[in-house]
Amino acid sequence: YLYYSMSHIHEEILPTPDSKEGADEKQLYADNVAYHDKLVGQLIAVLEKMKLREKTLIVYVGDNGTAKAGAAISTIGGKKIYGSKGSMLEGGSLVPMIVNWPGTTPGGTVCADMIDFSDYVPTFAAVAGAKLPEGVAIDGKSFLPQIKGEKGNPREWAFVQLARMWYVRSLNWKLNEKGELYDMGGAPFEEKLVSADSQEPAATAARTKLKAALDQLNPAGGILDDGDGTGRHAGKKGKKDK
Repeated sequence: YLYYSMSHIHEEILPTPDSKEGADEKQLYADNVAYHDKLVGQLIAVLEKMKLREKTLIVYVGDNGTAKAGAAISTIGGKKIYGSKGSMLEGGSLVPMIVNWPGTTPGGTVCADMIDFSDYVPTFAAVAGAKLPEGVAIDGKSFLPQIKGEKGNPREWAFVQLARMWYVRSLNWKLNEKGELYDMGGAPFEEKLVSADSQEPAATAARTKLKAALDQLNPAGGILDDGDGTGRHAGKKGKKDK
């Protein structure tokens, strides 16, 4: 198992070994994208040279939504994404994920199932044939069947929290800490607030189901954090005080 945390395309944007002297900020950003891609290519080339490519599952994933500086130009299929990092909108918590496993994962397909970062532990354990620890609550669900192109048993909801804000999200609905229900049928391009007195059957059922999930999680019962206003949790002062 190898976890490769790449620092490119993240502040501070520095010259890469391939950057030309005197390159401006815009060019350096493009250089970092290209160099990032180059390093991924080198990693894959080594796997191929070692004849391990078809024995290796590669999962490529971002760690947060689009940074505010790039949100204005962030699109999918030419349509602007709604929200950015630090917001409780889709653009803040939806991240790209690419799975590649030659001979095992069908190429050129898209899976619409929700996947949460907690799902990686049970998934990788299933890939390796390892047993999960007993007596420990595992929040994640294995998506190994989906990796193989099978239906699997996808999660019904995912939980997102930032400081004193949180929501639980199903494929088509979102319920936040204020009790606001959103129709997510148009996400990640729009989120429609549902009237609190709506009697529409689908909305009513979704509110009941997602509220039960929030009640089970009880995020308000944890140690709450005011955050530092940047889209992260505690500020530097808060971290030092603690």
